[in-house]
Amino acid sequence: MAGHSHWAGIKHKKGKADKARSKIFSKLSKEITVAAKLGDKDPAMNPRLRSAIQAARSANMPKDNIERAIDKSSLNESANYENLRYEGFGPDKVAVIIEALTDNKNRTASSIRTIFQKAGGSLGTQGSASHNFNQLGIIKIDKKEISEEEIFELAIEAGAIDCLSKNNFHEIHCSINSVYVVKKELEKRIMNFISTGIEWIPLNCIEISGEKKEEMINFFETLEENDDIQNVYSNVEFLN
Repeated sequence: MAGHSHWAGIKHKKGKADKARSKIFSKLSKEITVAAKLGDKDPAMNPRLRSAIQAARSANMPKDNIERAIDKSSLNESANYENLRYEGFGPDKVAVIIEALTDNKNRTASSIRTIFQKAGGSLGTQGSASHNFNQLGIIKIDKKEISEEEIFELAIEAGAIDCLSKNNFHEIHCSINSVYVVKKELEKRIMNFISTGIEWIPLNCIEISGEKKEEMINFFETLEENDDIQNVYSNVEFLN
């Protein structure tokens, strides 16, 4: 769920795979529940819910888990979650943006502040780090779904700003107001999406290597282990 933090592609250490999978399922379930609670229970009528379900399927979440997460949105005792954003600077003054979904903002803020302090960083005020990023609508599609030439033409015709082909997926950039409009057009040709949402794209990256790389990875992993944190974005770029 780490967005453009660049460390997400680094494989988890041995023994962490099952724990990481469970954590991802938990965060995806929470997003599905909140999306269903805030809008229509029918994914066809609720773009946020539809995107959350597609992301869950891409992560191979069982169908039963998805249905349970939707059903949970109807329960009266279901918690009222807030979408919150935290900004700060991690080790080596790397800019970090954190998106959280929490039912207790005091607990979440305290936990995040502690993680930053232990890593030698600091949590700032809103706006302190976000000027290092552009906020864009991002749609990701597996390369097996469609060729580079076809998706580029399709994306631009649908109203996208740009379309980049990475190692395993195509990444379509849109304005934040048009991401679901563009997605609806793409759905006429494409069935399966890796993810759809609003992400923070760094304007410039800070290069990290050697011993500092391990320290930075540990910092990001600690953030991602927090149940309240949904997404982490940073302007770090790891060198081999």
